[in-house]
Amino acid sequence: MNIERITPAIGATISGIDLSRSLNSDIAEAVYQALLKHLVLVIPGQDLSAARQLEFAEMFGEIDQPHHSYPHVDGLPQVTLLENDADRPPDTHEWHADLTFRENPPFASVLHSKILPECGGDTIWSSMYAAYERLTDSMKAELAELEAIHDPGSFRNSFMGPNKSSKSLDRRMYEEGSALHPVIRVHPGTGRKYLYVNEGFTMQIYGHSMPDSNRLLQYLFNHINQPEFQFRHRWNTGDLVMWDNRVTQHYAVNDYMPHYRRMHRVTIINDCHTG
Repeated sequence: MNIERITPAIGATISGIDLSRSLNSDIAEAVYQALLKHLVLVIPGQDLSAARQLEFAEMFGEIDQPHHSYPHVDGLPQVTLLENDADRPPDTHEWHADLTFRENPPFASVLHSKILPECGGDTIWSSMYAAYERLTDSMKAELAELEAIHDPGSFRNSFMGPNKSSKSLDRRMYEEGSALHPVIRVHPGTGRKYLYVNEGFTMQIYGHSMPDSNRLLQYLFNHINQPEFQFRHRWNTGDLVMWDNRVTQHYAVNDYMPHYRRMHRVTIINDCHTG
């Protein structure tokens, strides 16, 4: 197994590994350590079933059980089916980390590309280690004790529609509620600090007026969106990408409509190394 860094801040490619076969514990540990170091791992050219993708993800922690309303691979409700075309456009249009409106957001995601458009549809990830480290000392001090409210917000609203499925998804968003998280968190696996606000789900700085909160959050959202913190992946069929959802944000580029794309996603709730 070979690991090659993609950018100084984030991302690495792993080669010499076949995920269609069971991995031994040493290889799984090496993948985990690479994830801690590089935050996003690209494992290209993987011809594997949804069941094998799930087995791979299970090596790293407990698997999320998505709401029954979410489309999934037949017989595997843990494997979310992401299909987009003119009739099913993507539902996210903002930088975000997944499900931060939960009290305990997921540890990681594993995404496998199955069918791709001829061009377009890149995904961009950003390192929140780098975002934190590039803040001024005075801003770090200002943020150190703050908490922020995370809520489904506009993501919830994107599911409002006339069909039964979208209404079911909307009910799930209301069931999720909201959560309060520190603006600066410490990664349990590395001890490093990182910035923890995102445009998709962070609604307000707790205890601040809305005008003051909006000004601070907009500053942070603009700060996060710097190319020096980012890695942009151009998908090829069979690519499997795993990312640490705690310390990254991502943005799905919606430039391929009306063409069809199919991806399989597995979400890992807890890191089995840290609980």
